[in-house]
This record gives sequence, structure tokens and C-alpha cells, in this order.
Amino acid sequence: MPNCFQQLAQALAYGPAVLATVTSVKGSVPREVGAKLVVDATGQAFNTIGGGAGEAKVIRQAKEVLQTGEKQFVDIDLSGAPQRQTQGICGGHMRVWLERWQGEAAKSLVQRILHRLHQGQSATLVTPLDGVHNPYLEDKRVSIDAAIAFVETLEPPPTLLIVGAGHVGIQLAKVAALIGFQIVVQDDRPDWANAKHYPQANQVLIGEIGAAIATLAAHQNLYAALVTRGYTYDLDALQQLLQRSIPCRYIGMIGSEKRVRQVYGAIAQTGIAKEKLAHIYGPIGLDIGALTPEEIAVSIGAELILVQRGGTGRSLSERLRESLLNN
Repeated sequence: MPNCFQQLAQALAYGPAVLATVTSVKGSVPREVGAKLVVDATGQAFNTIGGGAGEAKVIRQAKEVLQTGEKQFVDIDLSGAPQRQTQGICGGHMRVWLERWQGEAAKSLVQRILHRLHQGQSATLVTPLDGVHNPYLEDKRVSIDAAIAFVETLEPPPTLLIVGAGHVGIQLAKVAALIGFQIVVQDDRPDWANAKHYPQANQVLIGEIGAAIATLAAHQNLYAALVTRGYTYDLDALQQLLQRSIPCRYIGMIGSEKRVRQVYGAIAQTGIAKEKLAHIYGPIGLDIGALTPEEIAVSIGAELILVQRGGTGRSLSERLRESLLNN
């Protein structure tokens, strides 16, 4: 989401731009409600709402909105129905709102949104659908009739705190950055925790874990991966993370079941509620038979997506293969 509004900010520096937002979906579609793309004053598109003929239709209409300023919906039919023109065969429908942003007020609003998101805070954006009024920010989440306005909570980018800057951490930073996470790395060894090993990192924190976690105290979308070099480092990090006032979205811990059980046992002695341990993913990652640091990083990345997006972790082909075998 910050990338989209960053693109919008850059586009507004050169003239008006159209923001296309998916406001509703039905059935199987390529993107979710809230997905966006930006069309700048030259007609160039950034980001995606799913690609294909449906997106092409939106971009064509956005170019018209750039000229007229007429806010409007675009309906995308992905049903594949033979009796009418469709833009794909995913099976569902999408509705997309097109709005031209321009001028100092629009630039100011984008900067306020970016500031909140980069501070790790969410923002509630209200987009009136009357074709007259402009989008605005609310200080808190509000409930407005969906026919009157599209209300969305813009979440800060997921931030992955990698505790331990070793071989797995190096590969995990690459994978996590690729799937949209901001990267923060913590280790007490400057020979490992540095920009050379972690060019993807937004922050490299050299020192104690407590100080690192304190710098992220206000982040509402924090994930943590403990890939340290030893049991005591895991224990220290877990104690600090489990006591955050804003709970982590995910805490994963590398190691064998024996090592993880030892850490759990030690944590239990500190008085931290046992229920909190149930939210720790240890050993970390999905079971794909990973052995090398690169494979382990992919395994962890897959688990991060599962937690963030939801899912089962099962092979997507499993149900269809079972159906073919049973028929």
C-alpha cells in the first residue's frame, strides 16, 4: 500500500493522476477489495488490479477520467459467460472506482497517508461515491453506508524483524523483501549486521534486542523471525516480543523441536502466560523439506504469506487431483 501511494505522490508532482480502487468483488477474481493502480498524466499505469483485459479496460477509462475529471465506476466481468462481453474467465466480477487526484490538497493528503503508514500506523481513508466530494482521512474507523462512500483501513506495510543476522537471515531478507515486507535486522555483531549483507533492509540495528524492539514499539503490523545463533538469544528476544503492548502479528523461531521446547520451558518460568506460546510458530516455516539457508528462507516466506493472507498451506492441486482420481 505505501508503494501505491508513493507512486501516486510521484505522479502528482507532474500533474493530475487517476487512482483506480477495487471497491467490491464477487466470485473468483485476481485481486482483493482495496487493490489499486495509478495512471499518471502521461497515461502510464503503475501497480496492478489483476492484469489482463479487465485491467486494460480500467486503464482506457482512466485516461478518459484524466481528461474529464468525471469520477466513475468500471465493472469488470470475469465470468467468461458466452452471451456477453467479458474481460476474463476467472469466474467473478470486480467493481473499480476511478477518481482523478490533482492539486495541492491531493498532494497534502497523500503525504499525510504516507507519513502514517511509514510510522507503522494505520489510516482510515474515506472516498465519497457521489461524484462531487473528495477523499479524506478519518481519525478513527467509521461505519458509512457502502452506497455513499468507500471506507478502507490502509494498513502499514508488514515489517519483518529478523533477529539474528546469519546465513538464514541473509536469505530471508531477500525473500521477505520480494513479497512486500519492510526489513529490520537486529544482531550484536557488526560483521554480520551491515548493509553489505542486508541491502534490502530499511534498518540494521546493532546492539541488544531490547533496544531494537523499543524502536518498533508503535508498529501495528510487526512480524518477527528468530533465526539466532543460540538458545539464549531466542529466549531474550521472545521475552521482549511477548510483552509488547501491540502484539506481533507473527513470531517464528528457528530450531529443532528440542531447542524450541527448551525455550518454551524457560519462558514458562518467567510468568508469561502459557496461552501466548500458542501463537509462536516454532519450529519456523512450512514443511517443504527445506535444508539449505535459501530453501529455509522460502519455507519461512511461505509461512509469512499464509499468516498474512490466510490459507491452508496445502498444495493448490490437491483437491483437483483427488477429484480426478475419484471419478
